[in-house]
Amino acid sequence: MAWSDKFKLKKGLVQSLNEVGFVAPKEIQQKTLARINGGQDVIGVGPEGCGKTTTYILAALNKFNFKPTGVPKVLILVPGKEKVEEVIAKIGRLNKNKALNVVPLFAAQGIEAQLDAMANGADIVVATPDRARAIYLKLGLDVNKIELLVIDDAELIVKQGLQLPVTELAHSIPKCQHLVFTEVLHERLNKMISPFMRQPATVEVEEIGEPRFNLHPQMLYLLPNFGTKLNLLNLFIQDEDLFTKVVLFVNTRPTAEKLYKNLHDRISTVALLNSWFFEMDGFASLHEFKSSATRVLIIVNDAEQKLDLDDIPFLIHFELPVEKETYIGRMINDLPDVESETMAITFATDLELTAVKKIEQATGQKIPMGELPEDLIVEKERTFADVAEKKVAKANDDIPGAAFHEKKASNAKTYNYRAGLKAKMNNKKKH
Repeated sequence: MAWSDKFKLKKGLVQSLNEVGFVAPKEIQQKTLARINGGQDVIGVGPEGCGKTTTYILAALNKFNFKPTGVPKVLILVPGKEKVEEVIAKIGRLNKNKALNVVPLFAAQGIEAQLDAMANGADIVVATPDRARAIYLKLGLDVNKIELLVIDDAELIVKQGLQLPVTELAHSIPKCQHLVFTEVLHERLNKMISPFMRQPATVEVEEIGEPRFNLHPQMLYLLPNFGTKLNLLNLFIQDEDLFTKVVLFVNTRPTAEKLYKNLHDRISTVALLNSWFFEMDGFASLHEFKSSATRVLIIVNDAEQKLDLDDIPFLIHFELPVEKETYIGRMINDLPDVESETMAITFATDLELTAVKKIEQATGQKIPMGELPEDLIVEKERTFADVAEKKVAKANDDIPGAAFHEKKASNAKTYNYRAGLKAKMNNKKKH
């Protein structure tokens, strides 16, 4: 399919696309460009490499004639310096209008050079949210004429905790079109963008492909935070008849120590692989664990060693490893002709969904979503206000004669919320 008239692209842009080898639009461009050039807010969801960046660059360049004004018309927000440079390089490949000024803004020593660049004229600004906000507060970024606000790699912006500068900038622009591109769409991201998006069209493309590996059966549980992960783990481990042997994967020693103490206080049959403390039970190998009465073995960051995970009934990823290859290596079924009795379970928060998507793309297999148990206690999210209140309460405790106040029920550590997520879990013994 060639670039058709329905995308409403200028002829110069279509010529540039053909010259650089983009002779036909990708799926995400087919589904979004007509909407974008028609003025609609759009949320584009797709894996790395599906064409998200090219899509919004085309939309941005399409807004300019050959006489730009030097006042920002397009603001593109991305997570970091490397992405800023990548976007500017791609704009350079497609842009034939040499009068167009594209200005990068990112954290660097001193801010004066970037203020000067903005003062000299900027038509497209590509920036990290924090630096764009800093330049805006110094009156160096004029947002009054912006027609298009783009937020790319939005899930990484949320992961970095940059929601505040994004929302402040979005609300400072009088009126514009909004485009959000992300690998995953989750609750925290929705919370950031929903106040300023206007009836957006959500377009999702998936490039899973054919299965590439023989993997153990898998199940994914989406959970809001660490505390709820811990509660679900305890619910599972309490079922001694089903969870007879469990290998539990984590990324760091502090997490391993916390899980060890929590589980040891409840079941007294938990150990660490290659324990680093004398007082904590441990095994030197998986073979020792398999032949012991211990039910749970915690393994920390085993990326450089090959593990014999055959005949372990449950492999639980409490945290996903940094490298997807590490996860895939654990999941490969070395005996594909034998009916597997190993079940792989993954706990993931919203911020880990990107890693899940990359694993699915690499393996060519979608991980089924498990329903949460009805009796799971969902921990309340800790906010800055909660932390501040706790500090004030502790300070009052240190004051002689300070009055004691009963903790409100609404501030209790365990608090059930998001009832829609707490549907009854499928019968575990069928997994």
